[in-house]
Amino acid sequence: MLFCSLLRMFRSLGLFVGLMLVVGVANAVPSTSNFDKLFQPSWAFDHFVHEGDLLKIKLDNYSGAGFGSKSKYMYGKVTIQLKLVEGDSAGTVTAFYMSSEGPNHNEFDFEFLGNTTGEPYSVQTNLYVNGVGNREQRLNLWFDPTKDFHTYSIFWNQRQVVFLVDETPIRVHTNMEHKGIPYPKDQPMGVYSSIWNADDWATQGGRVKTNWSHAPFFATFKNFEINACECPVSVAAMDNSKRCSSSVGKKYWWDEPNLAELNLHQSHQLMWVRARHIFYDYCSDTARFPVTPAECVHHRHN
Repeated sequence: MLFCSLLRMFRSLGLFVGLMLVVGVANAVPSTSNFDKLFQPSWAFDHFVHEGDLLKIKLDNYSGAGFGSKSKYMYGKVTIQLKLVEGDSAGTVTAFYMSSEGPNHNEFDFEFLGNTTGEPYSVQTNLYVNGVGNREQRLNLWFDPTKDFHTYSIFWNQRQVVFLVDETPIRVHTNMEHKGIPYPKDQPMGVYSSIWNADDWATQGGRVKTNWSHAPFFATFKNFEINACECPVSVAAMDNSKRCSSSVGKKYWWDEPNLAELNLHQSHQLMWVRARHIFYDYCSDTARFPVTPAECVHHRHN
């Protein structure tokens, strides 16, 4: 996908109420709204606009823009509050994602696909495990994401990866290694966001192009939060995996038993999202996948 090429080019409610209540965890970065503490611009430095507690990144016909975390993490929760491009956003993509590096990288993606004025934004989620992606799902949100800030989060532990919108789970990827299905558990990941032009595919399959007369396009951010296990660059990946996992002598909040799966309320929320808002699921795309992907066969929620 173009997004992955861009990444390589520019890279330099019961359950989750519990997440918010656990504090004071060793090796975890506490929640903060300070962008400069956690992140730094990755490219197009002149396309960043700071307005008090708000950060805007700009797309024009010269460039998009992106930023990344100063550290890499294993397990925990990362969160941003985001207001998407208003008006005619066709052709634009605003991305929020976690990713490791290299050809066998792991990646968890939110991609917000712009649309013509009056048409709904679509959200595409995707996962890469050991360099293999093609796990796209798309949904329409139940609100207008251009009118106000909404919260987007990724929660990751040894049992599941959960994508959340305003604390509502919209997707779960469960660890099924016992069935021979790889799971992302041994590569620290950075946290990234960007805005860029993808009018060859983003809006109505690429039929609607970016209208540059409406540029510049701005995505606006606030309240950046990372509550996760920070991984020193000098430590090997497998050693980071061990140090970020609970053991007899240490306990991490993301390994609490009640975080191993969705609770009943969240399961019902996910069922509602899947029934009312998801309009594309790779698991159901028999044209792309004549043989159903293994994780689709076994997942209760995906």
